[in-house]
Amino acid sequence: MAKWTAFPYDNAAFQYDAASLKKHWARLHAGDAEPFPKDAAVQQAWIHFHAGEFQKAYEAGLAAGGAGITVANKAQAIYANYLEKKEKAKLEMFLEVAERAESLQETEPKNANAWYWQAYALGRYSQGISVAKALAQGLGGKVKAALEKAIELAPKHADAHIALGAFHAEVIDKVGKLLGKTQGADTATGLKMFEQALKLNPTSAIAMIERANGLVMLEGDKRLAVAEQLYADAAACEPMDAMECLDVELAKEELEE
Repeated sequence: MAKWTAFPYDNAAFQYDAASLKKHWARLHAGDAEPFPKDAAVQQAWIHFHAGEFQKAYEAGLAAGGAGITVANKAQAIYANYLEKKEKAKLEMFLEVAERAESLQETEPKNANAWYWQAYALGRYSQGISVAKALAQGLGGKVKAALEKAIELAPKHADAHIALGAFHAEVIDKVGKLLGKTQGADTATGLKMFEQALKLNPTSAIAMIERANGLVMLEGDKRLAVAEQLYADAAACEPMDAMECLDVELAKEELEE
């Protein structure tokens, strides 16, 4: 397996041990509603993840099995999204995550993150190949159904609300409101999802970023000022781990452009 690109920022503030991981777990996992793992090997995989050691987290998660599969999926998906430079490798990684998550649904149908990571990976894959092409392949329905299932299983899953909001926004933005309806996408639901995500996880930079993007996609340029403020708020967030740091840096880059 090729060596993954290293996390490019200082991770000194993101070094957890078993005790501090448990102490900060609720805050670190306000987005994905993942329960604290009992297995020490899975805890160790999460320690790697939060420090930005995504390849170690992926390998440790797969080796641990069980709840470790979710760490592996998150590590690979987040790495592919933010740090993988090669488009082909990125798309392959998203498909791997989606397949693993789908297998996990069979053994753990009530595991919200088995549904969420399938949806996240297929959603990012769809953006990579073009949303219109993905909709033609029927991926839109899969993403929407998996996100709705994740929210049904874990109503406080903020990240699933963000992703479902993004689904509605992306579809309407790419194919219009009328065709969007045939895919089950609608403006009011999209806006509601973004709002709900920020209520559930008010300090989430990614929730602010995605809401900003969604507002402009769904309501046009009249929401640019609100979107810019959301980006500024996201850039000012205090990251608690490597993933949040990547989100904050993304917001800063957007503001500079």
